[in-house]
Amino acid sequence: MNTAPDHNQLIEANFSVKLSETLRSVGAPRFELVIDEQLAARGVTAVFGPSGCGKTTLLRALAGLQPIHSGVLRVNGVAWHDQTGSLQAHQRPVGFVFQEASLFEQLSVAGNLEFASKRAPERLGPEQIQEIIEFLEIGQFLPQKPAQLSGGERQRVAIARALMVRPELLLMDEPLAALDQTRKREILPFLDRLKSELDLPIVYVTHALDEVTRLADDLLIMEKGRVKASGPVDEVLTRLDVPRMLGEEAGAVVKGTVTKRDSQWQLLRVDFNGGHLWLRDSGEAIGQCTRIRILARDVSLSLTDEQASSILNRLPATVIAIADDTDRAMLLIRLAVGDTMLLARISKKSASQLRLYQNQWLWVQIKSVAVLH
Repeated sequence: MNTAPDHNQLIEANFSVKLSETLRSVGAPRFELVIDEQLAARGVTAVFGPSGCGKTTLLRALAGLQPIHSGVLRVNGVAWHDQTGSLQAHQRPVGFVFQEASLFEQLSVAGNLEFASKRAPERLGPEQIQEIIEFLEIGQFLPQKPAQLSGGERQRVAIARALMVRPELLLMDEPLAALDQTRKREILPFLDRLKSELDLPIVYVTHALDEVTRLADDLLIMEKGRVKASGPVDEVLTRLDVPRMLGEEAGAVVKGTVTKRDSQWQLLRVDFNGGHLWLRDSGEAIGQCTRIRILARDVSLSLTDEQASSILNRLPATVIAIADDTDRAMLLIRLAVGDTMLLARISKKSASQLRLYQNQWLWVQIKSVAVLH
């Protein structure tokens, strides 16, 4: 399924947004969003940060719902905003999925999709509409009203409605935040498929790091209206300035391929660019690409390969950098395992005993590994 034109260009976002007095909470400080980024024109760019940092304001500016004060916004080489003028929201080929599904309650699911389809500059054909319905598995809901659906089902309909306008850019504003864990698990596989099967850039706002690590190809970390870090998700998460913002959730995302199943011990072997890891068999197929999350707190260091150990995953590594943690008793260590970066959080006392230094060769021991998908 391909609902978007075939573009492989960057989204140029170099602009500022100033919120008026009427849009700010009473007593809130003046707020200005400043963006100077080039976003990938395919895959998922996650926008992550605390509440009030400007994530939703960024999405609204991209969609034309929030005026841009100054600067340039170009998508696929077309100016959506520059010094000559600005495209209105209805002129921008954007699909928007909100935290709440925001469906028209008086219309059936089919009616909601038909309403959105009429907005498209070039309407989808019946076969394309049916592809979207089948893709999101909502055919059985077409005659029903939104009130009859669960939260996860409503969001699947909301995603289908956003795709009906043939968007060149899909904006998702915390689409899982209103769902319980069961409904989140229900909809995450659809988001996985959305990013892998559609040639469509997605800007995905969230404050949930587990969604970032599972879905994102690129990551913007925002704070107080500014981008503090940006780039490929695996690179950004292992920068030494980023873990201080993430606390106990700091860690690395490792991309690998399932290469072996050990049925005797219910384990899978995943090969990555730097070695391999053994993890609990959760049903992935041989040859399947997967992501693994390794928290900094689950990585310990040793000067030798401790083979007489209960820890299965031991890998040679090189110390790339050492930095202070927000906890004054701890240090953050950036490590290279082949071409893959990991983080470790260890005590200053342990670092002193190991006599750690930059470019030192040692062993990492990974106590826990989480498969993301």
